[in-house]
Amino acid sequence: MITVNLPDNHVWLRIVGADYANPLDMSFAASQGGRWNPPGSWPTLYLNEDMATVHAQVRHMFVDRGVDPDDLHDEAPLRLAACTLPRRQRVADAHTGAGLRDLNLPASYPVNRRGNPIARGVTQSIGVTVHTAGLRGVWCASAAGLGREIAWFPASGSSPRPAWSGSKPFRDWRHARHLHAVDSVDPHGV
Repeated sequence: MITVNLPDNHVWLRIVGADYANPLDMSFAASQGGRWNPPGSWPTLYLNEDMATVHAQVRHMFVDRGVDPDDLHDEAPLRLAACTLPRRQRVADAHTGAGLRDLNLPASYPVNRRGNPIARGVTQSIGVTVHTAGLRGVWCASAAGLGREIAWFPASGSSPRPAWSGSKPFRDWRHARHLHAVDSVDPHGV
């Protein structure tokens, strides 16, 4: 399996619901599973690499609902959390051609040659292999079709470090194209 180190001190982003008490909580993915971890497995944190991926993810969230994200109100119940991960995180490469080939995934990932999403059973099985190998996750093309994301499998006792206190409301990041634009927003809305 081809592995890479995540960039140290990179700020990763996560879209969460306004009702999330802890936007970096991994227990739901551990119990319910996700793209790279099966239900009832291990804590996993799914994170976006940058703002372009965040915006693609928002569009992807609403694609089957007939909602255009541009029509959402500033007070939509979406929030954005940011964090950094511990240094020297070695992960499986699922975003380069060589990495995808090595994992038996098509170059078209996250879809197959027919344009259909790769089944979760396939990616969860790969996730089990990655986790069993002691790697800290899978760095892959975003399921939203643009950008990259990480499925982070923390080591025992490891946790993400929040980049902000709490999460940012939708109005603070809905039009931001770069992370520094979100960072500069006054947290009190002034």
